[in-house]
Amino acid sequence: MKHFMKRLEVFCHLGGTKREILFLLLSGASLVGSLLQWRPWGLDPAWVSIILCGIPILLEAVIGLLTEFDITADVLVSLALIASVAIGETFAAGEVACIMQLGALLEDLTVAKARAGIEKLVHLTPRTARRLTDGTACIIPAEQVQIGDRLRVLPGEAIPVDGVVLSGQTSINQAVMTGESLPVDKAPGDDVFSGTVNQFGAFDMEATKVGEDSSIQRMIRLVQSADAGKAKIVRLADRWARWIVVIALTAAVLTWLITGQVLRAVTILVVFCPCSLVLATPTAMMAAIGNATRHGFLVREGDALERLAGVSYLAFDKTGTLTCGTPQVAAGESCCARWDSNAVYRFAASAELRSEHPLGKAIVNSYRSQHAEAPAEPDAFQMIPGRGVAAGVNGHALLAGNAQLLAENGVPLPEAIRRRAERYLETGCTLTYIAIDGAAAGFLALSDTLRPDAAETLRGLADTGVTPVLLTGDHAHAADAIAQTLGIREVHADCLPEQKLEAIGAYQAAGKRVCMIGDGINDAPALKKADVGIAMGGIGSDIAIDAADIALIHDQIRELPHLLRLSKRMMRTIQGNLTFSMTLNVVAILLAITGILNPVVGALVHNLGSVLVIVHSAFLLHWKARSMDLSRERAK
Repeated sequence: MKHFMKRLEVFCHLGGTKREILFLLLSGASLVGSLLQWRPWGLDPAWVSIILCGIPILLEAVIGLLTEFDITADVLVSLALIASVAIGETFAAGEVACIMQLGALLEDLTVAKARAGIEKLVHLTPRTARRLTDGTACIIPAEQVQIGDRLRVLPGEAIPVDGVVLSGQTSINQAVMTGESLPVDKAPGDDVFSGTVNQFGAFDMEATKVGEDSSIQRMIRLVQSADAGKAKIVRLADRWARWIVVIALTAAVLTWLITGQVLRAVTILVVFCPCSLVLATPTAMMAAIGNATRHGFLVREGDALERLAGVSYLAFDKTGTLTCGTPQVAAGESCCARWDSNAVYRFAASAELRSEHPLGKAIVNSYRSQHAEAPAEPDAFQMIPGRGVAAGVNGHALLAGNAQLLAENGVPLPEAIRRRAERYLETGCTLTYIAIDGAAAGFLALSDTLRPDAAETLRGLADTGVTPVLLTGDHAHAADAIAQTLGIREVHADCLPEQKLEAIGAYQAAGKRVCMIGDGINDAPALKKADVGIAMGGIGSDIAIDAADIALIHDQIRELPHLLRLSKRMMRTIQGNLTFSMTLNVVAILLAITGILNPVVGALVHNLGSVLVIVHSAFLLHWKARSMDLSRERAK
């Protein structure tokens, strides 16, 4: 029996969307032929629609009843089809089958999705490790690393397991885990995570978490579990199917018994078919998705807008979402009379000209964008992993890097410059100190800049009644500075993927729906866990986009308030469609009971309702909130 039911399911889904479109075109043509009284070989062409569109509905109803004991809308449609054919009303049967197949096609189009995020995460997992045995390094599969093994990681390599640095200094790109835009300097005693990338110096480490316990493997499991826990919305017509079937059968049987006319009973079954009910949601969704696409959103989950309408919290990642994701020089300070801040900036750009470090590149790029003259070429250059650079420029010996670099070269930092630096550190800036000819000359403050439309976006979101939340892997100082500028009151900083997941789970446990907006690989679990996930499509990672329900194609976050308003408008449209559909059905049933409607006219009446539902939904395609609507939102 199970084997037979499987073969039935395969037949029902054979060919997918292309098959459904072909069948609908052929069915539509056959119904037109039936209306024109075209009778090849003496047969009503409406049978084409009954066979192509009706048989799959009958099979779906049988599968649901026999395998899951589930009464869906297909059961009532099947009864109406059988009854119509039994009394010779083939056109009514073909028309009902065709309109129901149209609803099924629209639903399939809205829920179509393609995901490969978990596979891409798996590809990020390091395959090999360099284990040290008696001072000799040998390459082994990463899964063979044991806790306590001593490993060596060379520049450019991914760290195979979690561990602690034993010797060496370097900078690690931790974006895969924390989303930080800047690399993090590491020294002996610091923790390092699997999947992150060693950018500069070689270092030795001791493995502390291996195999399934490593950070990258935990993140893969988080993505899988978050996706499995996200509830899927069931078709509304199927939710109400049991009641619809019971009421329809009861009304049809009573009418038959009381009047003795089977035609009236069949008409009740036909007009009770939930065609407009089936179309009410998917047509509005498709129109809203078309509107969203025009505003730069790619909606990948059919019911994402339905879930978005109920969101009360909007969680933002910081880097690459509210900010541009690229550091720039925000300020320069001098601490000696000989060199002013412009000279310090110029020397720093020259010293970093050959640097491969992201901070060094940011300094050079910022200088070039702000000055017409190019920085002078260094006479000598040395990269010092985890510290900075040493260079010679126009006869001057330069150091550019962190405070440890100056301390290790015997260059003291005056107390005045330390106090000034502290103010920048409190706002989340990263500092590069400059020493010229063995004396501290000043520093440059670098920060990730806010997107130009960030403030406008947050104001627009406030009008929609949604509470913004900052959920970031960046340090608390940087997160607080951005939150204060934008007026965000709820801030979660220093978050690893697990902690982002926990924060979203806490809101959901309190009965709140959450939308997450992010761009990095580390955001993938949170994007899956949230009721709705929105990924930055332009600069976001492929994995984040695959994990999200919606992708913001051009990274124009100022369109987010429109998307929220559109989702709410879509729900109002759906509610209007449902109210109209149910009212029309009730009126049609009363007319069918009294004998005013026959099966063909009944099918036309309730399918006319389906057309009106489609027209009403189509208004969403070009909908945009008017100034009057925005004023009402602000008043609330």
